[in-house]
Amino acid sequence: MIKELDYTQARKICDKEFIKCTATDDLEPLLDIIGQDRAVKALQFGLDIKEEGFNLYVAGMPGTGKKTAIVNFLGHRAKDMPVPPDWCYVYNFEDGQKPNALQLPAGMGSQLVADMARFIEEMKKALKASFESDDYASRREETLKGFEETKQELMKELNQKAQDAGFVIQRSKIGMVIIPVINGQLINEEQFSILPQTIREEIQDRRKALSDEMRTAFRQFRDIDREAEAAVEKFNKEVASFAMDALLDSLNDKYGEVEECKLYLGAVRNDILDNLGAILGAQKPTENPLAAMMGGGTPDPTRRYKVNLVVDNSKLEGAPVIMELNPGHDRVFGTTEKEARFGALVTDYTMIRSGSAHMANGGYLILPVEDLAKSPGTYEALKRTLLNKKLEIEELAARMGYVSTRSLRPEPIPFDCKVIIVGDGRYYYMLYQGDPEFKKIFKVKAEFDNTMARSQENVAQYAQFMCTLVNKEGLKHLEQTGIASIVEYSSRLAADQDKLSTQFDKVSDIIREANYYAESNGGEYITADHVRQAIEAKVYRSNMIEEKLGEMIERGSILVDTEGSKVGQLNGLAVMGIGDHMFGKPSRITASIGLGKSGIIDIEKQADMGGPTHTKGVHILTGFLTDRYAKEHPLSLTARLVFEQSYSGVDGDSASSTETYAMMSALSGVPIKQSFAVTGSVNQRGQVQAIGGVNHKIEGFFDLCKFRGLSGDHGVMIPESNVKNLMLREDVVEAVKEGMFHIYPVGTIDEGIEVLTGVGAGEPDDEGNYPEGSVNKLVQDRLDQMAELMKPKKSNDDE
Repeated sequence: MIKELDYTQARKICDKEFIKCTATDDLEPLLDIIGQDRAVKALQFGLDIKEEGFNLYVAGMPGTGKKTAIVNFLGHRAKDMPVPPDWCYVYNFEDGQKPNALQLPAGMGSQLVADMARFIEEMKKALKASFESDDYASRREETLKGFEETKQELMKELNQKAQDAGFVIQRSKIGMVIIPVINGQLINEEQFSILPQTIREEIQDRRKALSDEMRTAFRQFRDIDREAEAAVEKFNKEVASFAMDALLDSLNDKYGEVEECKLYLGAVRNDILDNLGAILGAQKPTENPLAAMMGGGTPDPTRRYKVNLVVDNSKLEGAPVIMELNPGHDRVFGTTEKEARFGALVTDYTMIRSGSAHMANGGYLILPVEDLAKSPGTYEALKRTLLNKKLEIEELAARMGYVSTRSLRPEPIPFDCKVIIVGDGRYYYMLYQGDPEFKKIFKVKAEFDNTMARSQENVAQYAQFMCTLVNKEGLKHLEQTGIASIVEYSSRLAADQDKLSTQFDKVSDIIREANYYAESNGGEYITADHVRQAIEAKVYRSNMIEEKLGEMIERGSILVDTEGSKVGQLNGLAVMGIGDHMFGKPSRITASIGLGKSGIIDIEKQADMGGPTHTKGVHILTGFLTDRYAKEHPLSLTARLVFEQSYSGVDGDSASSTETYAMMSALSGVPIKQSFAVTGSVNQRGQVQAIGGVNHKIEGFFDLCKFRGLSGDHGVMIPESNVKNLMLREDVVEAVKEGMFHIYPVGTIDEGIEVLTGVGAGEPDDEGNYPEGSVNKLVQDRLDQMAELMKPKKSNDDE
């Protein structure tokens, strides 16, 4: 006789003695990743190795706390690492479309920004004061005086030559003109035209000679003007240098040890000296206030001396740990912003904005793979960055060819960062198989398990996790019974008595909800009662469809018997999932048989409502019957199996043992107790195999029987290998304890049929014959009889 399951096996209780504290406020917060030894070792390896391509993919089910655990794990490592440098973008005086990247020790970037802003203002004031001073005016005049005197002397000589030649040089609207003089009188064109031909020719010859002299003189004037301009420019540069060199010297003293910064400050000085006129002119009030207000006025020439700080690590302690939850291309790799000026979009290096990859440079960058996959261009840019070891700020539209206009091309920044992609394991295998470059740059896989051993050490760490959560969120602490209840709830999530779930999001939600009830009841701590209230309320909020289905069964709309005995009919158990709620649903399974050669027909399959796994289970059932009963005669039957009143499709093989029992009952004629429900798959040797959702299945049938009234005859039959998965509700355990509900674990079909019918299955003797009256004997006899009936009858001629 099969032994019934003891109530102590239906749920593994967490004893108080197993918890080494009276409440979570006795504990220290959790600092380590718990129950993930494999993942931790992979993380440590991937983070320690410095060779190329050893970035990490952290895989695991959603809700296992991967992201939070990794951020904390990396945070502890990062605090002992050096702080990476600041990065700035500055104007490139050789090519304004290619801003230069400037690297500075951490904290100096923000100082340079402020110092350069102050320098610009002080420089403009100093230049204005110098160039508007009386001393400058007098010295400039002195500089020009010699050139003016030279020009005057040249002009005097030219006028004397003109006078000697009988001409006067006068200035007109079109330039300098030569006018003839006769007898002390200026001759106009009309008077000139009536002179005798010989005199006119003589005057023209003298005018031509004087014109050549004038051209020579004017060339000399231009040379003198250029020399004067060069002298003034040199003088202006000397004045400007004197005005601003003291300001630049202080900057060089502070930043001169950074070679790139020293070169940049030198370039700034040269550019100021080359653009003094624009700088001084820009300080005058604009002639068009409306244009200035709308951003269309004359640009400030000193704007390009500003420093654009894109990475500021001044407040960091150690290396950065950046988790980008919205990994759009621009958010990760930066962009150049634009502003509208009179209908046109313009940009410059001061509008360059960094991305999270810049912020993480020198440390760690964490990216969720699901969001990464949804963001156009981000994954490809990430691969380029890792392969080239350079961070490039490039407009995605330009990269994809959507924009043909010229845009900024900032100098790339060296990229030294460990990238950690976090996500479902399915994405890992898709990328590994579908992208040849993926395996070159993400060589380390750290896989988070969704369960961990329910050891005393892990239970202690689980309690520390609870302590961390309540401290972080300001919840009430859990006392000992509350901790034990959460441990048991975790084992139920894991569907294993010897495991704890690592789906910390679900565990955390129950603690939060239990805290609500503790506060509502005025409790000092969260207790087992509060946890129980939270679990029951969570189920109640989501189980309306479950209740509706139960109501339909009770009202007879869905037929399920829980009393009496029937031939070829048995209660099967299925699991349904509606959103976050799963529940067990009893269903009637029936078998019908008749003569024929069609074998076992799966009605669900015939109606296109059966899934492949369910169809496989039916074929295995055929294999079982053939192996056991058709060694001397072929199976000569047509049988049909069906889940009665199933309208949404059936899949899975967890009902294959139930279908086997229904078939054996139909063949043997032995009735099956309808007070039982059955779950379990079967193999061709008649062994009953483990299935999923065993707790929900048992509870689904228990709730129906409880509603109708437990008689002490009700129960379920499960695979023996599923006993370790039992974490049943407390009311089910109590009913088992009181003998009002029964659970039978079985290992074979023979054990199960005996429980369901009360008739022995029967073991074959040495000749393969089963005992009289046994179920196997009755099935064998019926199949032999059917095979005999299906033999062709002999005709009279044959006799």
